[in-house]
Amino acid sequence: MKFFIDTANLKDIREAQALGVLDGVTTNPSLMAKEGITGKNNILKHYVDICNIVDGDVSAEVNAVDYEGMIKEGEELADLHEQIVVKLPMTKEGVKACKYFSDKGIKTNVTLVFSAGQALLAAKAGATYVSPFLGRLDDCSTDGLALIQEIRDIYDNYAFETQILAASIRHTMHVVNCAKIGADVMTGPLSSILGLLKHPLTDIGLAQFLADYAKGNQ
Repeated sequence: MKFFIDTANLKDIREAQALGVLDGVTTNPSLMAKEGITGKNNILKHYVDICNIVDGDVSAEVNAVDYEGMIKEGEELADLHEQIVVKLPMTKEGVKACKYFSDKGIKTNVTLVFSAGQALLAAKAGATYVSPFLGRLDDCSTDGLALIQEIRDIYDNYAFETQILAASIRHTMHVVNCAKIGADVMTGPLSSILGLLKHPLTDIGLAQFLADYAKGNQ
């Protein structure tokens, strides 16, 4: 499973990269705004700054909702850096744009996916990644993991190369459960990755080892 971090915070990205397990970054206009990154030029520069920190794919989202606008924005984003993945919404226009970019060899991430049918369309259009929003489904009393399992089954049936990017990850059990059912990628906050480190028995065991060492080496 690939680990992506879902943020525009450069400090968090650097920390995840330093851990040695980071495979990429996803972000969006809301996350940019949260970090105070506004204005087209500042946003484009920030994408490049992120690419210069990580080694893997960086999803950069278009703001247009029409086909022509998505193509214009997507090509501009793709020209920024070879690591950029054009992030498109799961709409009729978005699927058309996905096909356009996939035919040109430009990576895409189809986002805001909430059904297996949507994921099927994205794969047919050649999406590099499809992003089912696990946490947002859970918030609506719907089993997000069940959706990821459905997508996994469909993609395996037809050998689609589109990668399932489990998005809207909220906590460590989301990560573990997505890994168990075969999601290709997870993206979530830094806390969802660092949380995998934690177990009380690890802390207790380490404290005991250190205490025993101290007794014998005074």
